[in-house]
Amino acid sequence: MAVMAALQSSMSTLSLSSSSFFGQRLSPTPVLPLPVKSRDNPCLIVMRIKRWERKECKPNSLPVLHKMHVKVGDTVQVISGSDKGKIGEITQIFRHNSSVIVKDINLKTKHQKSREEGEPGQIIKIEAPIHSSNVMLYSKDQKVASRVGHKVLDNGKRVRFLIKTGEIIDSEENWKKLKEAEGKKTEAVAAS
Repeated sequence: MAVMAALQSSMSTLSLSSSSFFGQRLSPTPVLPLPVKSRDNPCLIVMRIKRWERKECKPNSLPVLHKMHVKVGDTVQVISGSDKGKIGEITQIFRHNSSVIVKDINLKTKHQKSREEGEPGQIIKIEAPIHSSNVMLYSKDQKVASRVGHKVLDNGKRVRFLIKTGEIIDSEENWKKLKEAEGKKTEAVAAS
């Protein structure tokens, strides 16, 4: 009780003079309007895929997908890099960063830890992506790499063809093979 009385008396003796900082009123700072960005040229949003990788997005947050000259199942030749000159088939494409995975090309070593107790760790080889500009379509018949062109057939179908050889890439047989392979993959996924 005595402590409380001493505290109250010390507070009453404390007075703030008008010259002290605490006794003065603060003058209001003028509020300036913030600059408004124009909607004509909106900046692209960047979305996180992984910690080290970024994906460009449109203003509606959908990813920007790039057009590519190759598709899954195409036979290609690598034209630059450490695997230059090697020929393989495209197994997967990534349209958000224009890269492809070619079967048995650009193999990288991965050290994998054991997942369960008693299971040994292992070193495995995986196929790393290659940028699509580093691969060129390849003709197995003529054994030559060529750029790709587009033309419309008599029946109105738009197809891709090799410029050097004139060979049509998008034939009905190739599409049937791809559809069968996709069907087998979906069945395997559904079974597991």
